[in-house]
Amino acid sequence: MNAMLTTEGDTCSPVASHAIGVDAATSVASTLKALSDPLRLRMLSAIASDPRGESCVCDLAELADVAQPTVSHHLKVLKDVDVLTSERRGTWVWYRINPNRRSAVTALLESFAPATLAPWSVADDHHDEPRPDFDARVTHLADELAAEVTELDPDVVLTIVRESYIALARTARVTSALVPLTERFARQRLADLTRDRDASVPQVLFVCVANAGRSQLAAALVNKLAAGKVIARSAGSAPADVMHPHVRSILAEIEGDLAAERFPKPLTDDAVRAADVVITMGCGDVCPIIPGVRYDDWAVGDPALASRDGVAAIRDDIAGRVRALVDDLLP
Repeated sequence: MNAMLTTEGDTCSPVASHAIGVDAATSVASTLKALSDPLRLRMLSAIASDPRGESCVCDLAELADVAQPTVSHHLKVLKDVDVLTSERRGTWVWYRINPNRRSAVTALLESFAPATLAPWSVADDHHDEPRPDFDARVTHLADELAAEVTELDPDVVLTIVRESYIALARTARVTSALVPLTERFARQRLADLTRDRDASVPQVLFVCVANAGRSQLAAALVNKLAAGKVIARSAGSAPADVMHPHVRSILAEIEGDLAAERFPKPLTDDAVRAADVVITMGCGDVCPIIPGVRYDDWAVGDPALASRDGVAAIRDDIAGRVRALVDDLLP
């Protein structure tokens, strides 16, 4: 392998190569080759975002109009490179992300994949309208927020706004709403960054997978019951693109018009660091462990798998837990 060269005047001098080793490159190339198929990537995404933590081969067959043996072939390819593990239970085979490859899969689906797409490649309902100038609108929003949050460097504010936009764009269905949603998400993150624990009311963060159901219900119930004496936020380890319909209607009963402002949001370190209590709800060990933060896990049902009456029962279960939590946090 040729060493890289740098020039200084008329002299070229070799620079030690930091290239990946041959064996490692061969292994990575083999994995990337296995992933270089649109259907395999879609199946990997479906498994990674499944609230159950696993997907049945019968579910994955619905992703494309192909025969089940074809689906099984693609899944075997992903198993052969250790991206997936499988378990047969009765008639069906269930697939999970290999725990040793989870961080790599997360990086692929949440960082690399969105970076390869233009911000405006997401479907937009207004095809005839000119596409907005991404950089100008986001920079303008950052300037406005920087003028309000003077304790933070403007470059930090700009970074938060850009990160917030990109995170929401990953699952957006209609790009025309992205900038207003980015403003609300960025404001929340900036508030978390600048929070003074000693002068603030207790803050609770609810985390589930999709942030489209139980974590949203829990946050709404805390905010209503505590009436500003406790602040509740919510986030998802793999946020959905929209709220669950049954949850949306129940949130309207709890919050009225405020429910319309709720949308799935990704989990950030800022939110965890700002919280006094972090409550996970079926998302596993995705939250960073921050000293001084209290952690708990609530085993509650997933609205994504429930009927309208089932979601109401989940709400009642969460409401009982919320009352106990608020009583514990308030003197």
